[in-house]
Amino acid sequence: MPVVLVAEELSPAGLEVLSGDFEIRHVDGADRSALLPALADVDAVLIRSATKIDAEALAAAPRLKVVARAGIGLDNVDVPAATNRGVMVVNAPQSNIVSAAEHAIALLLSVARRVPAAHGALIGGEWKRSKYVGVELTEKTAGVVGLGRIGVLVAQRLAAFGMDIVAYDPYVSVARASQLGVRLVDLDELLAVSDVITIHLPKTPETLGLIGAEQLARVKPGVIIVNAARGGLVDETALADAVSSGRVGGAGLDVYVKEPTTSSPLFGLENVVVTPHLGASTQEAQDKAGLAVARSVRLALSGEFVPDAVNVQAGGVVAEDVRPGLPLAEKLGQLFSGLAGGVAAAITVEVRGEIAVHDVSVLQLAVLKGVFTDIVEEQVTYVNAPLIAKERGVEVGLETSEESPDYRNLVTVRGALPDGTAVSVSGTLVGSRQVEKITAIDGFEVDLRPENHLAFFRYEDRPGIVGAVGALLGEAHINIANAQVSRLSAGGEALMSLSLDDAVAPDILTEIAKIIGASYARAVSISTD
Repeated sequence: MPVVLVAEELSPAGLEVLSGDFEIRHVDGADRSALLPALADVDAVLIRSATKIDAEALAAAPRLKVVARAGIGLDNVDVPAATNRGVMVVNAPQSNIVSAAEHAIALLLSVARRVPAAHGALIGGEWKRSKYVGVELTEKTAGVVGLGRIGVLVAQRLAAFGMDIVAYDPYVSVARASQLGVRLVDLDELLAVSDVITIHLPKTPETLGLIGAEQLARVKPGVIIVNAARGGLVDETALADAVSSGRVGGAGLDVYVKEPTTSSPLFGLENVVVTPHLGASTQEAQDKAGLAVARSVRLALSGEFVPDAVNVQAGGVVAEDVRPGLPLAEKLGQLFSGLAGGVAAAITVEVRGEIAVHDVSVLQLAVLKGVFTDIVEEQVTYVNAPLIAKERGVEVGLETSEESPDYRNLVTVRGALPDGTAVSVSGTLVGSRQVEKITAIDGFEVDLRPENHLAFFRYEDRPGIVGAVGALLGEAHINIANAQVSRLSAGGEALMSLSLDDAVAPDILTEIAKIIGASYARAVSISTD
């Protein structure tokens, strides 16, 4: 009978899912001296946030097949080390979306009606009603930054207050926003018209510091700003200055650039409400998380495909010939989104070659996971990737063929943007080591590894362009690891593909594009773990 070690408190419903078919043991996961010997003969371990599963813990568990985190974050799990040992890592990515949305609303109402300050004054012996005059939400404008699943839930709740909802999200179609009763605007307009701004974005290089001093100087005077998404999306020092000056009327924060923390320039300011990352801290969210990971453990120990696996190389019932293509498909999805620069109206995944004799639908899921990984707030998994596509109005198709003239196997991601622009990327695995290669981009043949930092320029083929781009990147202290130029004909349109040691800042990218007369310039970051 497989052994499941429960290292932290799990909901009774979660334990019930595992009862009967598994031997369940308990240990205090925070006690390292107790945890390590307890791992010696277990097949699965269930944890929350207090138990650290690192390389040492994995080495102490030779039979371990799955680590299940009853929550969203995985900061306490060494995922690469687990993957190298063939240990599946699962979590519960959708367990807290309602709790997170409701907490954002709680922060907003607390700031708008000055509840914490009034509470503190009253229990301190003061009855000063006029000092704590608040504002109504009805007939005001709410700006939602990020229309992922949490952002949508927040928008729906704010609409119930009678608010006019605008949103900024370059990866949501106008049609989808209209279905939600939301008007899409650019970030500058959102800052200018919103009485309330609530942020629901993932933390990426592009979103870090999205709301800084420059943006706060353009907000509507008296605006209330709420960040219950990720620390660092709002510059805390700049926000503190804007609150102190009166430009921002109040703020509610649940997340911080450094956590845990007991110090921030925002702490102690009038009409700023702060909480210690409580977005997922409800009994319901904890129960959902326990149930989700218990079901994943049951699937994993039964040898079945696990939709919530975060390191897909480690498991699931996927044909052996198909499994090596999962990471490549995900990276092609990330590259597709980066090149598209916006939401696609339709995406088709085309699989050609020998693997087409198998069920390759998992490759479609991997592509979708990559497509949405960097553009939605919540963690994207095989379970929610199709739902995210549906919610954003993206039509998804899968085409297969055993014929592949040029490669043993080939995966292509094709898509059309709402304006009719077509985007396509292709990739394959090469040689006995199954090396990942990008083979084509928008009809241009390339031979490129999917590295962390890539840049692409389309321009009219002429002498001097390669040198100009190299010089400009050199001035910016960005080293080129690999460069190649593809063209359809001499003097025609060309594509320059670069792999770089560092990311290209947007202003540098824009400058290069202007100087070389590029029809488009894209910088794409790809997760290569």
